[in-house]
Amino acid sequence: MTMDRREFLQTGAALAVATRLPVRLPQADASVKDLCMRALNAAKSAGASYADIRVGRSRNQSVSTREQQIINLSDNETFGFGVRVLVQGAWGFAASRDLTALEVDRVARLAVSQAKANRRALAQPVTLAPTPPVKDGRWRSPIEIDPFDITIEEKVTLLLRANAEALKVAGARFVNSSLSFVRDQRTFASTDDIFTVQDVYRCLPQLTVTAVDSARGGGGFETRNSAEAAPMGLGWEWVLKADLPGNAPRWAEEAVKKLTAKSVEPGRYDLILEPHHLFLTIHESIAHPTELDRALGLEANYAGTSFAAPPAQVLGKLRYGPAFMNIQGDRSQPGSLSACGWDDDGVAPEIYLIIKDGMMVDYQTTRDQVAWLTPLTGRTRSHGCSYAESWADVQFQRMPNVSLLPGERDLTLDDLIAATDNGIYIIGRGSYSIDQQRYNFQFGGQAFYEVKGGKITGMLKDVAYQARTPDFWNAMDMIGGRASYQMNGTFSDGKGQPGQSNAVSHGCPPARFKGINVLNTGRDRV
Repeated sequence: MTMDRREFLQTGAALAVATRLPVRLPQADASVKDLCMRALNAAKSAGASYADIRVGRSRNQSVSTREQQIINLSDNETFGFGVRVLVQGAWGFAASRDLTALEVDRVARLAVSQAKANRRALAQPVTLAPTPPVKDGRWRSPIEIDPFDITIEEKVTLLLRANAEALKVAGARFVNSSLSFVRDQRTFASTDDIFTVQDVYRCLPQLTVTAVDSARGGGGFETRNSAEAAPMGLGWEWVLKADLPGNAPRWAEEAVKKLTAKSVEPGRYDLILEPHHLFLTIHESIAHPTELDRALGLEANYAGTSFAAPPAQVLGKLRYGPAFMNIQGDRSQPGSLSACGWDDDGVAPEIYLIIKDGMMVDYQTTRDQVAWLTPLTGRTRSHGCSYAESWADVQFQRMPNVSLLPGERDLTLDDLIAATDNGIYIIGRGSYSIDQQRYNFQFGGQAFYEVKGGKITGMLKDVAYQARTPDFWNAMDMIGGRASYQMNGTFSDGKGQPGQSNAVSHGCPPARFKGINVLNTGRDRV
């Protein structure tokens, strides 16, 4: 929908009233905890050897604009609980919106009945890795300003101001911007003597400018989005730091410059990839293929299986990249999208290496996956990678933050450019394609610059690079130091069937890759 300011004020007022309507939620932690304990006892009494319960309350708010119009405004909330149980090695799960004593009893018994039915199809009994008890765990995203305390009017004013700044640039014709916020309140309890309460926040500022070549009758157009305004597990303070109004003119100018930029000549180039671009390449070619369920062929939805398999032929044997390449899994980086105090198995996530000195040494795991790898790794602890999108979904393995660690030398982006004779510098994420084993891929970007003799010599367009995963990462010959490390990520990463979505960040320094095949994607080349 589109609306003017008067209509917006009327709609915004109605929305504000609607979002303040009470949700049936026991307000005292003690009440919620008592109901959680009741559900666990009911499950045990019905025959479960293990049980857990997740009580969730999630609020999602987004506002979108185009030029000086508000085109979408939404604010919704969901609340309920889910009970998961083990009965003779088989999982069962059931959920409900009604957190009452009688309902938690019913749902717990229903989950047990489901587990008993699932035993018929059980190929191998589930074994849970041990995890220490947590008596009363508390965790909250490190926000400074709660985004839900900021009025809709203030959010819209910021977006419309950013749009206006972008449209001041000659040639900038259209601009879309949006703000999205999530507050996810999660209570978890299990029969392993675990009780945790977490308050997770996420925010996503976005802006996209379209420039039109009016000199050619409007036939040419180019876009530039706010790739550097990454989604983060932070509050309103991150929106202010992202500064859409202040950066909008630069993004608009780059969109206009792309109209007359030189179309790239296909060939092999040294690629210098900055963190807001490289994060997506990491996500697709490293994070997804190192999910253990994909490697074992137990999961294929959305992203296929994995070339990094089987584990016995990969761990300690697959050279993923050069000796200075280290890939870390974690859910602890402050402000990252996957950060938490405990996963949805009640496990405190740990920091660990998936790739060490260029060699693949581990996968992402949950409590019920650890035993599959113990004969190879000797490890008996989950990495804390269990997650469910909501209380109504059963938890399963989801990726943590998967990041390329910076190098030991304190190199900067300028150092990488200065060391490059014939290359292309790529900024921001663009379109991409990758096969069902995460082996062959093609990536575009937002902005491209030609590098000659250690200097940026001009803008390019129509750039995409193509490679095979091990060849690409083994072609990496330079990475930035600690000061150049940055995070970007995705608000929505799909997996499973029925599908679920999670949010995840990937950190990295800028990096250089030697002799990568570059294609020209221009329409005039087709």
